[in-house]
Amino acid sequence: MSRTHPSLSLWALGLVMASLGTTAAANAPTPAANHLAQIQTTGQVRVCIWPDYYSISLRDPRTQQLSGIDIDLAHELGRDLGASVQFIDSSFARLVPDVLQERCDVAMFAIGIIPQRQQVLRFTRPYLASDVMAITTRSNRKIRTWADIDQPGIVVAVAKGTLHEPLMRERLKNAELIAPATPHAREQEVQSGRADVFITDFPYSRRMLETTDWARLVTPSSTYHITSYAWAVKPGDDAWHARLEQFMQTIKRDGRLLAAARKHKLDPIVVTD
Repeated sequence: MSRTHPSLSLWALGLVMASLGTTAAANAPTPAANHLAQIQTTGQVRVCIWPDYYSISLRDPRTQQLSGIDIDLAHELGRDLGASVQFIDSSFARLVPDVLQERCDVAMFAIGIIPQRQQVLRFTRPYLASDVMAITTRSNRKIRTWADIDQPGIVVAVAKGTLHEPLMRERLKNAELIAPATPHAREQEVQSGRADVFITDFPYSRRMLETTDWARLVTPSSTYHITSYAWAVKPGDDAWHARLEQFMQTIKRDGRLLAAARKHKLDPIVVTD
């Protein structure tokens, strides 16, 4: 029978412990950077946007110009910080990794405050709040009212990664739910007839009604599920979060938020208190 020398056993144990320590360190969350110091050094604030969000952060495919409430407010934030604004394309599907990996200092594209996101992101106070709405085609005879949606044989589409995906998975009892990868795919499913309706919010419903000739809006007969929208940052940098909260409070008080909301026809859902 062979025996292991005690010193060798201790050496092997040390290797195992070092390996475990390395693995734990690799998996541990990295601390948030000092964003205010970085912005002061670089003279630039990095803002994640979803460039396909009508009235919020939309890029015109012809001119490449950005417009929307969060584009205007990002520029106001830059002016208050004495910094230029660098917009970084993101999406709801990429929101969490983009923020946690610090591709941007703040995500500003009307991000719904939902429990799944609150577990990993930190939000400012809300500045918009929207109920759920639905879009079907003008020719769809099965969907006339909201009550027609959750019925056997009805196919409901939601965009993957949006707040509507977990909400409708919980709420729908009879209809079939599909979650295409992008909002455009969601629209195509409805327009083609493969889905009967897609779920959206106030800003995106405006896009469909103002830019298409086939969309028809279906709204709940009473409040269905109000979601508050805010901006999101990586947890851990209290000074940066406090600065954003100060900015939000200021633009609510001095009228810049309401003016931006009215400019982009979002005043029905603006939160000014």
